[in-house]
Amino acid sequence: MSESQTATTQDQAQTETENLETDATFADLDVDEQIVQALADKGIYHPFPIQTMAIPIALTGADLIGQARTGTGKTLAFGIPLLQHIILEGDEEFEDLSAPGKPQALVMTPTRELALQVSSDISGAAKYRKARVLTIYGGVSYDDQLDKLIEGVDIVVGTPGRVLDLVNRHSLDLSQVTRLVLDEADEMLDMGFLPDVERILAKCALSRQSLLFSATMPTQIVALARSHMNQPVHVRAEGHDAQVTVPDTTQFVYQTHSLDKPEILGKLLQAPGVEKMMIFTHTKRAAQRVADDLVDRGFDATSIHGDLSQAAREKALKRFRHNEVRILVATDVAARGIDVAGVSHVVNYECPDDEKTYVHRIGRTGRAGALGVALTLVDAADMTRWKVINRILALPFPEPLESYSTSPNLLADLGIPEGTKGRIKAASPLPPKSDRDHDRGGRDGDRRGSAGRSSDGRRSRDDRHSSGERRSEPRQRRDDDKLSTDLPTSDAQPTSDKPKRKRHRTRNGQPVQPSE
Repeated sequence: MSESQTATTQDQAQTETENLETDATFADLDVDEQIVQALADKGIYHPFPIQTMAIPIALTGADLIGQARTGTGKTLAFGIPLLQHIILEGDEEFEDLSAPGKPQALVMTPTRELALQVSSDISGAAKYRKARVLTIYGGVSYDDQLDKLIEGVDIVVGTPGRVLDLVNRHSLDLSQVTRLVLDEADEMLDMGFLPDVERILAKCALSRQSLLFSATMPTQIVALARSHMNQPVHVRAEGHDAQVTVPDTTQFVYQTHSLDKPEILGKLLQAPGVEKMMIFTHTKRAAQRVADDLVDRGFDATSIHGDLSQAAREKALKRFRHNEVRILVATDVAARGIDVAGVSHVVNYECPDDEKTYVHRIGRTGRAGALGVALTLVDAADMTRWKVINRILALPFPEPLESYSTSPNLLADLGIPEGTKGRIKAASPLPPKSDRDHDRGGRDGDRRGSAGRSSDGRRSRDDRHSSGERRSEPRQRRDDDKLSTDLPTSDAQPTSDKPKRKRHRTRNGQPVQPSE
């Protein structure tokens, strides 16, 4: 870089551009030849705007804040400078390292899925540099991660929780980290990770380069940057007036009924141009329910949510990435962590909680210059929330039209052929009533025990009736016993030594003599 550009970085300049289009290559940005070749092997030749702006500044060693919409190539914008700056075995300075094998760079992400994605992208770019990249996240065994740390790593990519856990166990030494990246910092703020992030920052080397990347820039993130970064350069891949959502994504919003949504999905999946689809729900149960319903309708779908183990989540994501299934139903926790090529459609099955969630959900399509479609289905009860999102993002949907799976406008907008049904196979038949009763009895039996008893050993009233016991019989016996003791007979024997109780009748407080 020129001296004037270097001076600008020290003066905390803010560089902005509205539509930065360039035919430059990564070699034009002074990227190492080995990294350029590794990217070319993956079919990546030209940088995106955020990469064109951030890489030259980051290569100077200056602190940097990169702000760009989701899906615009932020990972390589910090991944390339990391790979170029770290000292690897075979480099001239390797012998001068005070602690070879300790991580020299740390990348923190808010979710496990994003950590895996970032690690994969950096490892791909390090094909010829041979950098050792380790992904650290929770939900899996410590053993493999500890073994890799003992062997030695160059770059650690992880979530704040597991990283801090390993630091506190003295298994991860961050004292040699001279390159630090916070990816999706605003999401870390939303998830409550900032206290952990600050503890981790305190463990890193004082003389370090810090890079912060985010789609939005809340005040808390700005405060974090001011306290932990040294005169950072703030670059934006678009102007202040640019829209937050990616312009290559076509958006549709409809007011729908919850019971009609599965039929809309079934029809949309048969529209021309639908390749891969991601569907977002609020809850884990809803995600699983939608996935199961689509499978019942004949579509290949899988789900990813918090009730699944980490291994199951990774397996589902791998199947989706390798085209074994083309529909992935996910909760919001996965919204930022999934970067899969070929996602043509994103569906908000329910209205997002806020504008940031909306932006990051639909950011799963229209990535890296590709075209995409985002469909949002809003319940009547969520119309107020949607109007707030629409106003903040300045979208053209203030009053979504009430539509159904048979509405001509919805079918025409989404390109669904007329006469399309929401199923490609018949619904699974219900089991016979006797089987359902048997299953229900089995479930009840599990709760009560093998002998029709409840968990505390007592028999239920229904079980007593079904076994032939009658309440009238013991009640009759009790009545007979009472008569036998109350009515005096010549042969009756006293049941106890207690004297009989005398009854005194009163009327209006005055004693009444019994009539003879």
